[in-house]
Amino acid sequence: MTFLEHLEELRWTLVRSAIAIVVAMVAAFIAKDFLFDQVILAPKEPGFITYRAFCALGHRLGMGEALCASELGFTLQNISMSGQFFTHLIVSFVAGFIIAFPYVLWEMWRFVGPGLHPTERRSLRGVVAFATVLFLTGVLFGYYMLAPLSIQFFGAYQVSGSVQNAVALDSYVAMITSVTLWTGIVFEMPLVILFLTKAGIVGPEFLRTYRKHAFVAILIIAAILTPPDVVSQLIVSGPLMVLYEFSILVSARAVRSKSGQVTSGTLTRQPV
Repeated sequence: MTFLEHLEELRWTLVRSAIAIVVAMVAAFIAKDFLFDQVILAPKEPGFITYRAFCALGHRLGMGEALCASELGFTLQNISMSGQFFTHLIVSFVAGFIIAFPYVLWEMWRFVGPGLHPTERRSLRGVVAFATVLFLTGVLFGYYMLAPLSIQFFGAYQVSGSVQNAVALDSYVAMITSVTLWTGIVFEMPLVILFLTKAGIVGPEFLRTYRKHAFVAILIIAAILTPPDVVSQLIVSGPLMVLYEFSILVSARAVRSKSGQVTSGTLTRQPV
């Protein structure tokens, strides 16, 4: 294909991806009651599954009601005439992007895949499914863990008892959507490490060398996003540390696979 033909193929790839996102966005926009009552606004209720799980864990650990959330200490309000409508649009777009994400990845792979060497395509077989699983796992972790803990902490935080928390709707929605999306993106770390390793930019030794620095950064982030108790911080930081260790394993496997391909190629070029 010529350069212009490549651009045309890329244009249609982006168009099909945009159409998929718009279709999913329209479906999410129509399902307003479920999207808001059962998904977006659910973490502000004390009966949300995450708060009930933490309460049960606190009882099992002999901490009494320390991890229970009876009241979150804030109310939601809309302070703009068009605030609820634009909030509806933003939430629908985020939901549409999450729903259409596997298809967008598949479209990108259809565009990039033919330009790869057969050995590269074989080594990246299943990359779309792998990336989808990582992203959706991150989205679920952000929605069921990071977002509720952040809402519980910041919603109940007060500098003085005379100041009540009346949170703007767009601020609440921004926290839910940003935490959920960014966590989904962060969970793509093993895939990013895989490509960086194949490009020769990083390797397993580099990741092992800076493991302590990464763990300290994870603990700091967990301390900022969670209530000031050790249990919550460990529950949030634990999966991220496991994800980092998994990235090391992915990088090591990519290095071994690359070395095997180089060795095999050298042997086949030797004269008989």
